[in-house]
Amino acid sequence: MFVMRFVLKLIASPLALAMFILTALFSFVLAMSGAVLGIASSLVFIGATILLLMGETAGGIAWLVIAYLVSPFGLSALAGWLVGKLAGAGQALKGFVFG
Repeated sequence: MFVMRFVLKLIASPLALAMFILTALFSFVLAMSGAVLGIASSLVFIGATILLLMGETAGGIAWLVIAYLVSPFGLSALAGWLVGKLAGAGQALKGFVFG
């Protein structure tokens, strides 16, 4: 039993390291993209507002939906949730390896 557990820990060690590195990389990319996409969503929102004022209701609503998805409350929030789940899985794996 001890040998099998030791072998599993040897196999899981590189995976724990890889998950730690990926979590750090994805967190950095998420922070940088949040800043850029925040500016982009503001510009799309302004364009959608102009479309609505011009009478293009369908186009304006479509661009408002796109602005929401690009904003930090849309797809960026989903990506942040996924990075959090990856970090949690990495912590559980690290707990197995070092526990």
